[in-house]
Amino acid sequence: MPHRIALLPGDGVGIEVTAEARKAVDAVGVDVDWTELDWGSDHYHRHGQMMPENALDVARNHDAILMGAIGHPSVPDDVALWGSILRIRQQLDLWANIRPSRLLAGVPCPLAGRGPEDIDMLFVRENSEGEYSGVGGRAHEGLDEEIAIETSVFTRKGIERVLRYAFELAERRRGVVTSATKSNVVRYAYTLWDEIAAETAARYPGVRYERVIVDALCARMVRNPESLDVVVASNLFGDILTDLAAAIQGGMGMAASANVAPGADVPGLFEPVHGSAPDIAGQGIANPVGAIWSAALMLEHLGEREGAQRIMRALEDVCRDGPRTRDIGGTAATAAVGDAVVARLA
Repeated sequence: MPHRIALLPGDGVGIEVTAEARKAVDAVGVDVDWTELDWGSDHYHRHGQMMPENALDVARNHDAILMGAIGHPSVPDDVALWGSILRIRQQLDLWANIRPSRLLAGVPCPLAGRGPEDIDMLFVRENSEGEYSGVGGRAHEGLDEEIAIETSVFTRKGIERVLRYAFELAERRRGVVTSATKSNVVRYAYTLWDEIAAETAARYPGVRYERVIVDALCARMVRNPESLDVVVASNLFGDILTDLAAAIQGGMGMAASANVAPGADVPGLFEPVHGSAPDIAGQGIANPVGAIWSAALMLEHLGEREGAQRIMRALEDVCRDGPRTRDIGGTAATAAVGDAVVARLA
């Protein structure tokens, strides 16, 4: 049976880069049944919501979701995110966000003297709770006494499962897990995180575990990225660290991600994380590598390992030999890069 894939191009450059990702998946020869969804900012302007009421039922009827980016200046950011991607993540309980940060040959790195052999990190971000739980509120709006309360929610179950998954991934890589924490000042949530991390580490004697304060970890990513293998972090810390990691690997256009719930019968959501970039939307210059890389992560998740590896080899060849978009030192258009990947696959 074909894999049922929901294609959610979204807004801005999301539409442009997902077209190239779809071309790559089709070129690799995997049997796919695509369903294109028109959710996003245009849907909001037409219907007053980013997605229809039955969006989660639609999503569950697919094996995976390949997403572009959602957001437009005409829609408040919190409305766009909580009405789309965060709603999908939470209601499908896609609790692990996986983001590879690997420098591909041919892509310039902002760190002097660093090459592909130095930068190969994998980030595992808790994706369903923590600082992005959506718990809180505002009172006395518009008055001098106005207050806003944002409550982070950390549960043993949520922490345990993401840490366990990080250790399992490290066993298949170089055997090091670095846990981002801030328990020196955040007394309860990150103390609990550290305790569970130590308990989990004891069950994986073949993996070296280290606990690093998040600000020191940011500095280490810049000064000594080769020392990092699998990095596991809370929702907020993972969000911030992976944007820094994207810059190190050549920019946001290179950044791919997978939102998954390992072991659960729900579709994963796969997306580049560069945003909709309305300033360059429609110009045909966005970098499609992150979207195509996300499609490779999707195929691997679906069990199409050979197809995923072929796409990654094609991406590596194109990044090394060109053409490349201007954000990574080239002059090529979005479609030209996608066409070059397809040609390599052929």
